[in-house]
Amino acid sequence: MINLKKGILFTALFSSLFFVSCSNDEDDELMGNWIKKSAFDGPARSSATSFVIGDFAYVVGGYTGDEYLKDLWIYNSTGDYWEQKADFGGVGRSSASSFALNEKGYVGLGYDGTNKLKDFYQYDPSSNSWTQKADFGGTARYAAVGFQAGGKAYFGTGYDGNYLKDFYQYDDQANSWTLVNGFSGNKRRNATVFVIADKAYLVTGINNGTYQEDFWEFDPSTDTWTRKRDIDKDTDDDYSYNDDYAIVRSNASSFSINGLGYVVGGESTKTIWEYNPSTDLWEERTPMEGATRTDAVAFAINNRGFYMLGRIGSSYFDDAWEFRPLEEQSDDDN
Repeated sequence: MINLKKGILFTALFSSLFFVSCSNDEDDELMGNWIKKSAFDGPARSSATSFVIGDFAYVVGGYTGDEYLKDLWIYNSTGDYWEQKADFGGVGRSSASSFALNEKGYVGLGYDGTNKLKDFYQYDPSSNSWTQKADFGGTARYAAVGFQAGGKAYFGTGYDGNYLKDFYQYDDQANSWTLVNGFSGNKRRNATVFVIADKAYLVTGINNGTYQEDFWEFDPSTDTWTRKRDIDKDTDDDYSYNDDYAIVRSNASSFSINGLGYVVGGESTKTIWEYNPSTDLWEERTPMEGATRTDAVAFAINNRGFYMLGRIGSSYFDDAWEFRPLEEQSDDDN
């Protein structure tokens, strides 16, 4: 019996070493490098929102675990430093949505700890001031997406007590919202959107406890949604492209650089996947080298991708990272 136990122990130890070795080999094959940047100057937080104008990213609001915030911070990617600007015009909130349009930033929707919100504000960087605009055209909600593509800006999906899939376009000249075509997939909250060449890509999210596997491309010039390949792992079909996919998730973040899209982080994961619109395929890159996190912020400035803030459980983060997909992973820069 003792020899049998020793045999089992040796086999288990050998198997563990084998799998650790395989895992490391696999990680070593992934391309991409994460570089730690200047820490966020404001309080650590999750569920902030962001927009980019020119060479600068603007981060607004969020939740510290105790307080719903309304502060605004600007990130200078060239100098790698932060500067505080005028507080957001509405009440403090988390899970708001935002976009940039015609050199101005726009923030609306969200949750203030009691209420779902539908108010909507414009930020003018030239005067460092906020102006309230027409309320969002749909229901008050949070965990929606916001984006601008092809000169048109949109809010859509989210949660108002019900999971949602409607989309509204904002006209900054008329200061008005118009209900536009939605996609034919499932309703969802906590999805994410990245934009490549004037087309928007809606991906991930959750509906009634189920991570969504459908993936959509939106062309604002024709107001049409096109379903792309699903993002779930499937080894039972005739295709092999998605045998290793592990992309489905909620509360992920995304950005696009050099014509490719990236989805990173989310609930219980810190993996990052790269999307190529010319092949409609995804490829895994080096996982985030900091802590796993959800409800983080991501954006791109001049084809540089950044990922920051967020939380895991009740621990909130104020660190900031840049991802360089063409570099090999290094531990010397974080």
